[in-house]
Amino acid sequence: MTTADLGAMGPLAARLGRAGRRLRRADRARPWVLDTALVAVVFLLFCLPDLLHGGVVDAEGPRRFRLAFARLPLAAMLALQAGLVLPLLWRRRRPATAFGAIAAVFVLQWSLGAALHADVALFLALYSLALHGRPRRLPVACAVMAAALALVAARASVVVSVTDALFFLLSTATAALALGLVIRIRRAQLAALRDRAARLETERDQRSRLAAASERARMAREMHDIVGHNLSVIITLADAGARACAADPARGEEALGLIGDTGRQALGELRRVLGVLRDADGPAPGRFGLGPSELSPQPGLADIGALCQGVRAAGLDVVYRTAGNTEALDGGVQLTVYRIVQEAMTNTLKHAGSGTRVDLAIDVEDTRLGIRVRDTGRTGTGRRNADGQGLSGMRERAALYGGHVSAGPAPGGGWTVAATLDLTAREGTA
Repeated sequence: MTTADLGAMGPLAARLGRAGRRLRRADRARPWVLDTALVAVVFLLFCLPDLLHGGVVDAEGPRRFRLAFARLPLAAMLALQAGLVLPLLWRRRRPATAFGAIAAVFVLQWSLGAALHADVALFLALYSLALHGRPRRLPVACAVMAAALALVAARASVVVSVTDALFFLLSTATAALALGLVIRIRRAQLAALRDRAARLETERDQRSRLAAASERARMAREMHDIVGHNLSVIITLADAGARACAADPARGEEALGLIGDTGRQALGELRRVLGVLRDADGPAPGRFGLGPSELSPQPGLADIGALCQGVRAAGLDVVYRTAGNTEALDGGVQLTVYRIVQEAMTNTLKHAGSGTRVDLAIDVEDTRLGIRVRDTGRTGTGRRNADGQGLSGMRERAALYGGHVSAGPAPGGGWTVAATLDLTAREGTA
């Protein structure tokens, strides 16, 4: 129950709630204080009146009480009271031991035929055992309690019937036992709720960190695909333009124009990707005076043609074909296909050399999508060992759709990158 709930119940309930919390904090700091206070209260309320008046049975009381109960000397009464009350000091640390000691003194007292108000300590000990003790010891404690109360009922049969005495005594014992068990169950429930809240908070923090890590990985893949591909095209065009400038200045000028177009395309894609990191108040003006960036749609299959055109301008002979219903693919699948093809083309530019023929095929068959990029370029040691961020990124993208990527030398020469996507896996994994 929160402070607001207590406040709604009234100022008295709120004050009682605050007092209870302060008492629990003080008890956790000094547990012996509460146990000592309980012993003092029991002594003042139940022991002191017997000491002052000579016990439950007065010498001038009714004759049937004098016949049923014995009158004890002061020293014996004080010793029995100490045996009943002092074990309450360790009722929480060793509840079974405290209950056993009090029960033994209780049986001894009633065997002597004496009645003391301090017998209430036995019910307090049973309550403490139900609250703090091991549950498997409760059946034995209940049996001992029933035997002790049967002895009391037999001794009190002169004053009241055995049935009435047993009903009253067993009802009191049951109330003490039930109260202890209810408070114990309530505390266990509260502890479980606190533990669950702590675990949920931890899981929430872990989910946040995992989401942040996943987003960083996604951004790293996007940046690698964009920068890696476009820089490879620019480098290839720059090398070709440098060689062409001496023989054919027009070709060199064309290469420079293509470099500018490729650079602007790369800048636009970078600004689109990085735009999601900006404040919600609106994007800031571009660093190079290009004005605010507009978030255009992510590339898809329709952009693969322009991608192939850029690669052709860099000196590769690209043949591109599709089969199946590619227009029905959702945006996520199209982006994945585009990035895999882009990375495969980038690797071809890096390792295959100019004049290489590239066959690109995208096939859609029911719930399966296949990508195949085969070139006729070199397959040297450097290309065989190239298993860096690019290939890892392709495999991660394919894994999102239950697919896989393989890369290796093609039969008859060249290099092949093959990817397979399961178009039904994305919904299930999500």
